[in-house]
Amino acid sequence: MDRRRLCALMMLWAVVQLSCPGYSLRALRRTTGGRRGPTGLTGQDANGVPLRRSKRGWMWNQFFLLEEYTGTDMQYVGKLHSDGDRGDGSVRYVLTGEGAGTLFKIDEKSGDIHATKRLDREEKAFYILHAKAVNRLTNEALEGESEFIIKIHDINDNEPRFTKDPYIAQVAEMSDVGTSVIQVTATDADDATYGNSAKVVYSILEGQPYFSVDPETGLIKTALPGMDREVKQDYQVVIQAKDMAGQMGGLSGTTTVSITLSDVNDNPPRFSKTLYEFRVPESNELGSTVGVIHAMDADIGQNAEMNYKIIGSDGPGVFDVFANRSTQEGVIVLRKPLDYEKKRQYSLRVQVENPPPISRFYSMGPFRDEASVKVVVEDVDEPPVFERPSYIMEVREDAARNTIIGSVSASDPDDKHSLVRYTIDRRTDMDRVFNIHAGNGSVFILRELDREENAWHNISVIATEFNNPRQISRVPVYIRVLDVNDNAPTFATNYETFVCENAKANQRIQIVSATDPDEPLGGHRFIFSLAPEAVGKANFSVRDNKDNTAWILTRRNSYNSLQKSVYHVPVVIMDGEFPVQSSTNTLTIRVCTCDREGNMKLCNPEALTARAGLSTGALVAILLCVVILLMIVVLFAALRRQRKKEPLIISKEDVRDNVVSYNDEGGGEEDTQAFDIGTLRNPEAIEESKQRRDIIPETFYPPVRRPVAPAPPPSRDNNGDVRDFINQRLQDNDSDPTAPPYDSLATYAYEGNGSVAESLSSLESVTTEGDQDYNYLSEWGPRFKKLADMYGGDDDSDS
Repeated sequence: MDRRRLCALMMLWAVVQLSCPGYSLRALRRTTGGRRGPTGLTGQDANGVPLRRSKRGWMWNQFFLLEEYTGTDMQYVGKLHSDGDRGDGSVRYVLTGEGAGTLFKIDEKSGDIHATKRLDREEKAFYILHAKAVNRLTNEALEGESEFIIKIHDINDNEPRFTKDPYIAQVAEMSDVGTSVIQVTATDADDATYGNSAKVVYSILEGQPYFSVDPETGLIKTALPGMDREVKQDYQVVIQAKDMAGQMGGLSGTTTVSITLSDVNDNPPRFSKTLYEFRVPESNELGSTVGVIHAMDADIGQNAEMNYKIIGSDGPGVFDVFANRSTQEGVIVLRKPLDYEKKRQYSLRVQVENPPPISRFYSMGPFRDEASVKVVVEDVDEPPVFERPSYIMEVREDAARNTIIGSVSASDPDDKHSLVRYTIDRRTDMDRVFNIHAGNGSVFILRELDREENAWHNISVIATEFNNPRQISRVPVYIRVLDVNDNAPTFATNYETFVCENAKANQRIQIVSATDPDEPLGGHRFIFSLAPEAVGKANFSVRDNKDNTAWILTRRNSYNSLQKSVYHVPVVIMDGEFPVQSSTNTLTIRVCTCDREGNMKLCNPEALTARAGLSTGALVAILLCVVILLMIVVLFAALRRQRKKEPLIISKEDVRDNVVSYNDEGGGEEDTQAFDIGTLRNPEAIEESKQRRDIIPETFYPPVRRPVAPAPPPSRDNNGDVRDFINQRLQDNDSDPTAPPYDSLATYAYEGNGSVAESLSSLESVTTEGDQDYNYLSEWGPRFKKLADMYGGDDDSDS
């Protein structure tokens, strides 16, 4: 607040206090009734005791203090005085309560009260204090404690404040004048019960002439008709709140109100063009987009939603239109196939409209618009078109090869009318049963048909343009094979029949039926009879029951299994179709021993074996199982033999008792590098310096030779002592430092001479080939003459 204004208000307040007795700062003294004597005695009581009347001190109720004091001295509040105070300083005034000693101080001698600080009524409007007068020396109360109130008088030091800043409001466009928008509220912290410091008046500073405000309530209303959102949408309105009832010198506060005009459907949609033209290929798929049309609407949101529809077309049902809600565009789509050769252009009439507007906007005109759409169909090279979506053909199963069973037809729908070539999709005719004429589409058969094997054939025929082989089309062709009576009937099952030895004549022993893979239109009709060659000597008869079954009957009273245990009855079965097909089926009948009721008790071994025998398939299965078991046994034995062959070294650490086996096959008599056969024949012929041939010679460790014991005289056959030879070899291996560092087995073979013709082995041959004598071959007869000429002749020539 301005300092000069505050001083003026304080001076005015002092004048009011001096001129108005009711606002005296001095306390009023109250006394009791009666006259007060000099001694203060008023009489005696009933006992004669004189009565003394005590004086009442000063009584006070309240003081008033102006807020926001700006003087340099402490602000004077008031003065307390007691009747017992004679001015000699014996009375001390004491002040307690709210703010005593801090905000308010009292002069102990004079009783003057001062405010030490500037006070604010909006912080605290009054203070409750207590005062008393006491004897300074004895500290005894001269009179009772009294309570008084210091009230803070308000001055206009607070401006009005709005509850919000800014305010956000919304009002529909085109609203009538006086339509309420929003109410603003301002509060003033000053005392509303004292003067006009808190009386607020509202006024509009900015926002005219569009809006107005009620000065007392703060309600903002529209003030201008026809406010259009499409012209201006947002408004900033500044509202002022002023206290002192709006008079001069009052304080004020302002706030901003942001007002937005909300949209209403007050604008009709309008097409951007009156004529749209689109071009679309005739090959477009159904549901594809033909074109997009767009209508403009100044409204927004739901008020700008478009609804499109076709109100006229020279191709009903060919096109459709719907609204794209994200863009509000009209999308024209294809609903029926296009054909350039049939119709090359379409004309549409499309209408767009908004949701129904408010009734008061009907006068703005119709809320719809119309436009014309022209759709031009473009020619596309199309594949051939078949006359039918599918074909069904029929052919008898006995039809000859190259028989035409039907034809298909396709044509090029384009203006050029290209020729069409027909083929069969071989993926649908893997067996190549059918073929088609490439030019006229005639379908014919290449192989014989069998309805019982395949009653239907489903193939696919391909039509291709000659000028453009990439243009192809397909059509399914269903071929039904018609039945021909080409199968003879046979027994329905493999019957196993027996007859009792004590059977009577004309006794039924079996019921037979027949089956036929053919399917005649009127159903099967089978005729049963006995074969003509068996009629004269038949032991059994066949009776046709006329229901596709027949009875097998006996023709005599008894049968003897010892004389004949098995009978074969030939039964002829014929069908009733044309051409008639028949077959002779043999029924095997066993002769068995039965009880009186006809139950079989015993059949002869042949019959029993036949009845209990197995079928060919079962026997084959059993044999196959036996073969598989034998193979498993052989394989298991081979695996066991392989497991027995242990490796050269079983473990890296265990090198003991291992057998090294050399399975190298020699090269025959001419192989003189592997070993010397002559030394095996004559141990004495071994050379001392000959090294082992199965390992690398070690010059640093020559084999140690032990003295050889004298050999015994040769045997009668001059074969030598093989035993000594083997012992010598054993000693050589034991003392050989170049042998493997583990046990090994050296095997030596020797062939004896027990044959009369003596041994033919090369072990008995001399060391060199030149010492051989083959003259003895000529003594063995003519069978060895060729050998004698070959070997014996050479010796003669050489000699």
